[in-house]
Amino acid sequence: MRRLLKTVVFLGALATAGVLAAARLLSPRRALAAAPVTAEPGVQAVRAGTERRWVKIAAFLAAGVAGGFLVVVSGLVPIKASAGHWPITAWFLHFAMRRSIDTHTLGLKTPPLDDPSLVLQGAGHYESGCRPCHGSPGLPPPRIPQQMTPHPPVLPPVISKWEPRELFYIVKHGVKFTGMPAWPARQRDDEVWAMVAFLLTLPELDAAAYQRLVHGEHATTDAPGRDMSAPAQVPQAVTQSCGRCHGVDGRSRGTDAFPRLAGQRPTYLYAALQAFARGERHSGMMEPIAAALSPIAMRDIARYYSSLENPSPSSPQPQTTLAIERGKAIASRGIPSQRVPSCEDCHGPGRTRRHPIYPNLAGQYADYLVLQLELFTKGHRGGSAYAHLMHPIAARLNAAQQRDVALYYESLTAAPDGPKR
Repeated sequence: MRRLLKTVVFLGALATAGVLAAARLLSPRRALAAAPVTAEPGVQAVRAGTERRWVKIAAFLAAGVAGGFLVVVSGLVPIKASAGHWPITAWFLHFAMRRSIDTHTLGLKTPPLDDPSLVLQGAGHYESGCRPCHGSPGLPPPRIPQQMTPHPPVLPPVISKWEPRELFYIVKHGVKFTGMPAWPARQRDDEVWAMVAFLLTLPELDAAAYQRLVHGEHATTDAPGRDMSAPAQVPQAVTQSCGRCHGVDGRSRGTDAFPRLAGQRPTYLYAALQAFARGERHSGMMEPIAAALSPIAMRDIARYYSSLENPSPSSPQPQTTLAIERGKAIASRGIPSQRVPSCEDCHGPGRTRRHPIYPNLAGQYADYLVLQLELFTKGHRGGSAYAHLMHPIAARLNAAQQRDVALYYESLTAAPDGPKR
């Protein structure tokens, strides 16, 4: 209490001194003393009146600042969430937010958002990252976030009030003075746009449609094709989190929205989860999930998915045959003129002994591989201790060559490359 009184007295004295100094500096007598002797009496009177008004304005502003400080220091301003905002405060904050978003999204171009894969990606993250505050179709708004100030809105009724570019800005950067966080990996605009694609479909979803998007048509803990030498029990993290996107069978629900994990090398999977958890591999979707896993859970997930069989890919489309042949040439021989080495030396196929932290690419979705090459090219992917080796290689491939290599690896049947490590 004594400290508070000292602070109030100090600020009061400081404000008083400021007012007196301003009054003395701008006083009519001081101005008249400095005025030329030859000035007409009428001119001097007008000047004195103008300066007197400025003195009053300065004193008023100084008193306002001092009064504001005194109110804050006194602790009278309520900060309790239970009090809510005054209507004028809520209006002002929302108006300021709206104007800021309008200004900062000028010129921002919206990419095509009608790809079902984007909607699936966004749905998977919404369930874990957004539903706890904003709720989901078929369920009432969560009770605890509704005690926040301001309340996190139920989104379906308000989505149409924002343009896609504005939703992108909100999701990527969050909103100050609210509980809305920024995207965990701001290098990944592709993930943010996936969230926007899902949000645009959210108003049309009922509870059943939402569950199908999040969990798939047949969410199950069975794992078809699992190696009998693998653990009999599916890890809890797989059933509760990983399987929502990558499938409990590791086949990513049959869509290229997520990478296939079945049959992947366990050392690579474990290193990837660690890199996500440390924020060294950038993904706003994977970082929070991996950060919540213990090292033991990471090893269990890696061993489980590596024990599953990755099925043979579907037959390539006729129009991709030439692209696959070109990709095979790049993968097997590289492009010496562009200083691009052979892909097979690190990623297979073949039974040549390779570093266990390098992933197998055979049977992986082409769109996923292209995305990774693009992220490496921009320096936005990150990864484990060896990820930097891919930055110059990816940058030396043009877009067509990246697509050719990705289509080639997608066309391959995944096969074991020696003992699991």
